[in-house]
Amino acid sequence: MRKLILTLMLVCGFIATQAQTTKGDWYVGTGDVANVAWTEWAISPTVGYGLTDNLMVGLNVSQTDSTADMTMDFHARYYMNNLFVYAATSGLNTDNLTIGVGKMFTIRNNVYVDPKIVYNTGDKTANLTLGFGLKF
Repeated sequence: MRKLILTLMLVCGFIATQAQTTKGDWYVGTGDVANVAWTEWAISPTVGYGLTDNLMVGLNVSQTDSTADMTMDFHARYYMNNLFVYAATSGLNTDNLTIGVGKMFTIRNNVYVDPKIVYNTGDKTANLTLGFGLKF
């Protein structure tokens, strides 16, 4: 799976244009679609808003299955030098902070892909994540 993600990142790097947020932009997409088996597929919608030309804040809602509670994650991205620094919390709990770095690629018109390398401070794990969506 990691080879597939790295291949997708390279392909997107060659066909994509440079992207970063601008003040007033809205983002609608998914959270992480990497490392998910087809039998465990869950929808995790994400909404974000560009507060300034380099800062985007957002909300991610997820539910792993019908028996689990719905969770809301707050996140922020700060764009610099064609990359972004990422931070997210589960609810307002800062004990389980997720931090990372990534790049947003615009593929066609307002469709984007955003691979990230993230580190979860609660679990002490590092992962590659992949999200996609639309920018308005």
